[in-house]
Amino acid sequence: MANRFKNCLLIDDNYIDNFVTRKILEASNFADSITVVRSAQEAISALSAGIIKPDVIFLDVRMPGMGGFEFLEDYDKINIDKSGIKIFMLSSSLDPLDMRKSTDNKYITQFIHKPLTQKALEELSQ
Repeated sequence: MANRFKNCLLIDDNYIDNFVTRKILEASNFADSITVVRSAQEAISALSAGIIKPDVIFLDVRMPGMGGFEFLEDYDKINIDKSGIKIFMLSSSLDPLDMRKSTDNKYITQFIHKPLTQKALEELSQ
């Protein structure tokens, strides 16, 4: 089975969550390449510099320093081709406001509750 995406970027400060998510993505042949960064600032820098060119991003909501929604504000300002990039908000947050802010954001394709599961991965918006 061919991979669905070429380059996947996982932005999450939690090592265990990254480990689990990466294993599920790898087992599913989700992407040719999976890059993990543990801070939103690092992701913005890498995206701005063209070091990372993902076609899919998994973004945690709550991270120290810059959270997922702050990432999206900076993401909106950087000068890169955003067409074709799907962003999935991946969070353990049960806050309805987080879910509403995600669905209202033009960059977010879908809000997914942690932990990412094989079933949730199969049900992602195409």
